[in-house]
Amino acid sequence: MDFAQLTAFQAVIESGSFEAAARELHITPSAVSQRIKTLERSVGQVLVRRAKPCVATPAGEALVRFAGQVALLEREALGQARDRTRVSIVVNADSLHTWFLPALAAVPGPHYELHTDDEHYTADLLRSGTAMAAVTADDVAVQGCRIERLGAMRYLAVGRPGDRTAILYNRKDHLQHRFDPNVQDVHYVPSASAFIDAIRLGLGWGLVPEWIARDDIAAGRYEDLHPGRHLDVPLHWQYWRIGSEVLEELTAAVKAAAAPYLRS
Repeated sequence: MDFAQLTAFQAVIESGSFEAAARELHITPSAVSQRIKTLERSVGQVLVRRAKPCVATPAGEALVRFAGQVALLEREALGQARDRTRVSIVVNADSLHTWFLPALAAVPGPHYELHTDDEHYTADLLRSGTAMAAVTADDVAVQGCRIERLGAMRYLAVGRPGDRTAILYNRKDHLQHRFDPNVQDVHYVPSASAFIDAIRLGLGWGLVPEWIARDDIAAGRYEDLHPGRHLDVPLHWQYWRIGSEVLEELTAAVKAAAAPYLRS
């Protein structure tokens, strides 16, 4: 596969347009377009949906992942991984808010691009090639990825006695419904810190990671509404299976950072 064509394809998907890709690659938009057309002819499929922004077609999603893998391995082979490599990761909000960032601090050098999504949806960004690694509830390895079990995040239902309204992150968040199928009235608060603040302020009840909840309960900020009950959400780490030194080192750091916070 022609590397220049692959690089042009990756640039279009990442930047969202042929013009932005041309500026990034220091070539003309027509040259970018020609490379994409040649690549599409070689594989016999339309790879880019010409929209605003440009996105990969289902046929192109595998090439997005492949292009990122090639770029990562090339930089490592040139000994430039520490100061030039961009590592794209998708992680659920609660992990990002609690234990995940120390793992990145333990592996300095790469440039990190973080995405957030519900843990039941994070693996979708691996499948599309947008992310190289993910913290996910999905226990089935995405094609081309390795999977490591991290442990379970335990949640406690907290709030003020009599609270009937549940606090959720967004419409993908179904934890509260798993804990109480009768939930009807909800507030949506799409921020980990604001989510907890909303419960502290009495806007409603919600499921909070146990180590945060126990400190708040001890401080009298809210109560454990169902003592003895909890909800465990198993989490896994999935990452590209390409023999990357950076991804292997990051995997070790993620497992070490998660261990004190997740249930085995």
